[in-house]
Amino acid sequence: MKVNVIGEQISQDEINAYIEYGKKKYSDREIIGMTVKIDGEYVDLQYDFKNIPFDRIRRITGYLVGTLDRFNNGKRAEEHDRVKHSV
Repeated sequence: MKVNVIGEQISQDEINAYIEYGKKKYSDREIIGMTVKIDGEYVDLQYDFKNIPFDRIRRITGYLVGTLDRFNNGKRAEEHDRVKHSV
């Protein structure tokens, strides 16, 4: 993990404590980097996260779907025959 410290110098133990804090606070996301900005008594922590992949979901023939692989032949034909409007 890349850690960037701006302002005063801090110990490695303090950096490790900020990393552990971020891992607990954002346990559902993967942290790939961190910036620590120090201004006197104030510390600002900024975490950089790994991108989360997502699936495209469309409304097709009244259903929210990502792909057509679970459609039966009738629904596939309905999707094939529908009028597609351009933007």
